Amino acid sequence: MEQKDDIYYIEKVKAGQSNYFSYIVERYQDIVFSIALKVLKNREDAEEMAQESFIKAYKSIHTFKGNAKFSTWLYRITYNNCISEVRKRKMHFTSTDDVEIKDDTTEINLDGIPEENRAKCIKDALKKLPEEEYTLVLLYYFEEQSIEEISKVTNLSESNTKVKLFRARKKLYTILSEMMKDELYTIL
Repeated sequence: MEQKDDIYYIEKVKAGQSNYFSYIVERYQDIVFSIALKVLKNREDAEEMAQESFIKAYKSIHTFKGNAKFSTWLYRITYNNCISEVRKRKMHFTSTDDVEIKDDTTEINLDGIPEENRAKCIKDALKKLPEEEYTLVLLYYFEEQSIEEISKVTNLSESNTKVKLFRARKKLYTILSEMMKDELYTIL
């Protein structure tokens, strides 16, 4: 499905044909659950929050104007719901709005890892990232969201999003480097 397809289904739902919302759920359920799981760190809570996010999106779909991608709008609902839940549990996130970091791209060479193991290796490395960094990497690299879209989802400034994404990439690079060293030691 493309953005145009999302609009088609959204218009059908807005017109009262609620059964079309199932296509939206089917398309986005994995990523919504993944965001919720990473933030909440509990499968049952994540399932409940993913469901609540879709219910909230359905109930407020008439407010979706199409100014941004539907996925950005839905991810923001999910992320905000999860952060609200975390805050209820008295967990706190710190802001780094005032920090400036030059965004040089760190390339990770995965050529040493057989192709069939790359996906597993990256998935394992991603699991080791804190929830906010995981969400940023997931949205940027796997969902191909822009910095602007991610800042809307996470409610961070664009500069803060860049800083945190930079840090997440560096951390992911370090994790993958360690994993590759371990892999090399086991081969030797």
